[in-house]
Amino acid sequence: MSDVNTDTTYKVTAGELRQFIERIERLDAEKKDLAEQQKEVMAEAKARGYDTKVMRKVIALRKRDKDDIAEEEAILEMYKEALGM
Repeated sequence: MSDVNTDTTYKVTAGELRQFIERIERLDAEKKDLAEQQKEVMAEAKARGYDTKVMRKVIALRKRDKDDIAEEEAILEMYKEALGM
């Protein structure tokens, strides 16, 4: 009897594993589609005269905590002053 339970458990686990793999594959495809859409938006912004390098920096800053940004900027200013910049 234990062999039957092991076989059943293995089949269920294999099926579940396949579902996880297929979900990951679908998400990877969606991620690729989203990346392509982001490229298109950046290309459109660039065509309209926006600096996409700066836009990427702004996007990165918007993801961060304001206090972290302020601290980093204060340290940057201190370093620049120390170097006479």
